[in-house]
Amino acid sequence: MIMFFEEVFRNLSSWGLPTLVLLLGVVEFSLGLYKHHWNTNEKLLDIACFTLPKLVIRPLTTYYTLQFLPYVLGDYKNAFDWVPFWWGFAIIAVADDLTQYWYHRLHHEVPFLWRFHRTHHSAPYMGMAMASRQNVIYTMFFSQTYLTAVLVFLGLGYPALFVRGIKSLITTLAHSSIPWDKPFYENRWLHPVAWVLERLISTPATHHAHHADTTDDGVGHYKGNFGNMFFLWDVIFGTGLITRQYPKSYGISHYQQEEWYAQFMWPILKSKKEGSELAKNGPMVKEDEKASLPVSAPVITTGSLYGEPELKVM
Repeated sequence: MIMFFEEVFRNLSSWGLPTLVLLLGVVEFSLGLYKHHWNTNEKLLDIACFTLPKLVIRPLTTYYTLQFLPYVLGDYKNAFDWVPFWWGFAIIAVADDLTQYWYHRLHHEVPFLWRFHRTHHSAPYMGMAMASRQNVIYTMFFSQTYLTAVLVFLGLGYPALFVRGIKSLITTLAHSSIPWDKPFYENRWLHPVAWVLERLISTPATHHAHHADTTDDGVGHYKGNFGNMFFLWDVIFGTGLITRQYPKSYGISHYQQEEWYAQFMWPILKSKKEGSELAKNGPMVKEDEKASLPVSAPVITTGSLYGEPELKVM
């Protein structure tokens, strides 16, 4: 069993991560963590979003990007293969995740872009099944796919794929319905570790807050906590909320259980639900989603290593 998991982590960028997601998904499902929320429509949407991008969209996008690059960067093929692995890893991790932070944030703050990202937030639950739940257009223009292809062409393939594997692992676990970070908050001797961990990477507590359907409880924070692999960007740009608590409910307050194909393929296919953001002539953004994040957003953090809250404006 130990050897099996060693192989899984050694091959995260290929078959390892899908295998890990499947195993953890089985655990979530068997424990009943999705409860009554995972109906047929949600299952079909999660399955489509998980399989089609991995089997069709991203492979084709990567293939054609690699075919196109020689025409624009022909003289730079393998130009950076001299860069040491760990330097390449560090540079790529920062560049890749910072790019995605802004890609993600803009889809929340620009009304026109919201509907392309809305699918990821419509799930009334958290779990492995919805970690890759995205509209097809959002997936096609996802920056990481193109950046990875370019870096492979430039000779930084190994560090780029390693970053992709580690990042996918962190973001998938942050979406998990299993609160693996809870022991760090409940055990006082682990508080110093928790203080660093929750500011460095996305955890279930911080990312679940981003998927909450309300901000009224002081835990939900869908107007922030945009970080994917690194929560550090939210700390730097003042969009983070750290409470060490988990929201009571998730999703979008005005969710109409839009058809799975409309959520996956909008605007190619539209919902038949009247008044939906995904319906023909539907509103771009419904009223309770219009509020944009202020420039200087309050960040509630655990002010000491022992969990006393402190309010800061970044």
